[in-house]
Amino acid sequence: MQPKRSTPLLLRATIAGVLAATALQASAHLAPRFTDVNGDLVADAPTDESQWVDPDTLVFAYTPVEDPAVYAEVWAGFLEHMEETTGKRVQFFPVQSNAAQLEAMRAGRLHVAGFNTGSNPMAVNCSGFVPFAMMAAEDGSFGYEMEIITYPGSGIETMEDLAGRSMAFTSPTSNSGFKAPSALLTSEFGLVPDEDFATDFSGSHDNSILGVVNRDYDAAAIANSVAHRMVSRGVVNEGDYEVLYTSQTFPTTGYGHVYNLHPELAEQVKEAFFSFDWEGSALQAEFANSGEAQFIPITYQEHWEVIRTIDEANGVTYDCD
Repeated sequence: MQPKRSTPLLLRATIAGVLAATALQASAHLAPRFTDVNGDLVADAPTDESQWVDPDTLVFAYTPVEDPAVYAEVWAGFLEHMEETTGKRVQFFPVQSNAAQLEAMRAGRLHVAGFNTGSNPMAVNCSGFVPFAMMAAEDGSFGYEMEIITYPGSGIETMEDLAGRSMAFTSPTSNSGFKAPSALLTSEFGLVPDEDFATDFSGSHDNSILGVVNRDYDAAAIANSVAHRMVSRGVVNEGDYEVLYTSQTFPTTGYGHVYNLHPELAEQVKEAFFSFDWEGSALQAEFANSGEAQFIPITYQEHWEVIRTIDEANGVTYDCD
């Protein structure tokens, strides 16, 4: 595996100019039905109490990066803890795609969720998502890297060798699975997707990894945290793929609630995250594989700044209609 490189040229070149504009523009991306009086870039809770949501059953969904059936069991103990903390029944909702998860929250069917890194801006601006937590290591460090991988013997030894080959992305809303690598490949290596190499969308990081291992794709852009968990579970072996490129560190899945959840219930949901005892839990057993051991408080305004920069550099806009 190659050592991590310095900040990609794309971000070095754009960060000074784009970040200044991002803070001013980001609140304007919120759908018209939302307000942001305090300027924190996320939707305010409604001032009209009749618009607050206080369901008997809270619905929770984890980002569909891997098999939902596996993660229903992983999250079961945590959701029991949320039931105890909130006094509500909590149901796991096994979403099959980022689009389904976004639509479920926008339609009011999803109350608490973990949205993947790249989906957070769309969830915030179109679905009223309010992220407040992220997984981190015991020392408080957090994040994952985007990696571009290939299979041994593919003949691809450098990024430039991707020309004329096939590469898998995960989905258009994924940061590491599409947004960051597509911008990086063009800005740093002069490779334009669908012009210099063929592309396909696999639907998820595990599909992309398995696709490379099984030689369905010559290469793929993935989140290395997913690969680490798959190796730990024995789904793939470290020698099944080779890493061509490793990016800077990005924030991981953001956890939060829908903007119009009853404020007292929203606080109880937050308490459930920050009071959960990881020791001996299924959550610990699964996410220790990628170095995570606790939930830490975050804000969308601060922790997703680099992701908004990538979106700005890619010309991303949010059509919430």
